[in-house]
Amino acid sequence: MRVLAAMSGGVDSAVAAARAVAAGHEVTGVHLALSRNPQSFRTGARGCCTIEDSRDARRAADVIGIPFYVWDMAERFHADVVDDFVAEYAAGRTPNPCLRCNEKIKFAAVLDKARALGFDAVCTGHYARIVEGPDGGRELHRAADPAKDQSYVLGVLDAEQLASSLFPLGDSLKTDVRAQAERLGLAVADKPDSHDVCFIADGDTRRFLADRLGTAPGQIVDSSGTVVGEHQGAYGYTIGQRKGLRIGDPAGDGRPRYVLDISPVTNTVTVGTAEELSVDALEAGHVRWCGPVGGAAFACSVQLRAHGSPVPAEARYDESAGTVNLAFAESVRGIAPGQTAVLYDGTRVIGSATITVTSRAAAAAGTVNTAA
Repeated sequence: MRVLAAMSGGVDSAVAAARAVAAGHEVTGVHLALSRNPQSFRTGARGCCTIEDSRDARRAADVIGIPFYVWDMAERFHADVVDDFVAEYAAGRTPNPCLRCNEKIKFAAVLDKARALGFDAVCTGHYARIVEGPDGGRELHRAADPAKDQSYVLGVLDAEQLASSLFPLGDSLKTDVRAQAERLGLAVADKPDSHDVCFIADGDTRRFLADRLGTAPGQIVDSSGTVVGEHQGAYGYTIGQRKGLRIGDPAGDGRPRYVLDISPVTNTVTVGTAEELSVDALEAGHVRWCGPVGGAAFACSVQLRAHGSPVPAEARYDESAGTVNLAFAESVRGIAPGQTAVLYDGTRVIGSATITVTSRAAAAAGTVNTAA
């Protein structure tokens, strides 16, 4: 096949491109320039959009022996990922920009452009597996290395996108990938992995949002409505947050308090106990299926964070409303509107949906629902 290898400048995408070549494909490397004003160098292990990263990708492509290009997608990335990230926080929701980038950039904009140029597939360094299903279709599965599994952030891909995707690292351990990079003579063999939000190089999300949304002083209240503190912007908090609440007086029972709710309408942040964070059901929209679904109602396991543990659940899909309702076998905590629920059948990814409403467990004192 003619394969376009997305090369970030890290070790994973470089080895993925090398493996695509070794598999006999005609491979071309491309680095996505996503930052409007790229820095010359990375800040530690954060980010993946610097000038140095593009140079690392080019050097890797030279060693592998493939053509290499840089595609400027900064404006598209800013509109579809960065602006969306800011707008979601302003609305009191907690987004995952990595999923949005995979959905809108890497497997939509890039794949569309690749197809227009005559490529058959896009290859990335994600740790996930594509397996042929019993019906002959392609299924997305967890990676062999559970510590590196990235199937969660790929749960936004649909069946058509999966049909044109390659993940050559899915059956490998990270240590094996670095060892192969060393054997190939790739300078990125020991390069640290990028982490956190790539467009917030210093990792300070609150300051990043404040620079774009400004200050908006408001009240922090407990679940009874008593004012316990003040904030400079509700967007600076996420449900389940414990640190950085800046509450002057401790709770009456001396127990730690957590963010329970964020209301952009009243500009208030509600805090309470860990027990009040418990959620036993939720509703989610923006549903995207990776493959066949087991009817309108089916059992599954649900992962609610990129590195979270799966929780057994019963799912009910309302096709006309475009929503999925999930009832958990056990309560979960710290779940916020805007987060993504990824549904699994064993290791197979069924699909994903964006949380809109959570239902508090009956044992929790106070509110019943938290809506987007």
